[in-house]
Amino acid sequence: MNSSVHQTLVVELRAHGTGRCPVFAHLGYDAGDPFAVTAVFGHDGRVLACWRLDREMLADGLLRPVGAGDVRLRPVATAAWHELRMEFLGALRPDGSRHHAVVYAWAPAVAAFLRETHRLVPPGREHLPLDKLLAEILAAG
Repeated sequence: MNSSVHQTLVVELRAHGTGRCPVFAHLGYDAGDPFAVTAVFGHDGRVLACWRLDREMLADGLLRPVGAGDVRLRPVATAAWHELRMEFLGALRPDGSRHHAVVYAWAPAVAAFLRETHRLVPPGREHLPLDKLLAEILAAG
């Protein structure tokens, strides 16, 4: 049985002072880390950013605004076009401001990716082998 799900999407990046430009978003999910989705954003073969997102938060962001920290998600609808707006706040700049980017993804594609992750590990059935991890830490200690 496959223990991971991967999807590549074309999304639109809007950074400070720019319009929207297309970039790739590689979404990854591994059953060994059942609460997280990895999003790697790239353009012209270069990685622009990599974020670990909470899977439940990503699903909730398709329905309503969520997030109050470095990641904020919310649905955006224009006529028949439904998007997921993902706002990312990054590291501090020397002037004290923070890197900031907004990415727009086609919501049905994100929902399809999440459905595949839910087939692999249904919501509420996630678990981490904490006893095994603790034993490994203590044995190394």
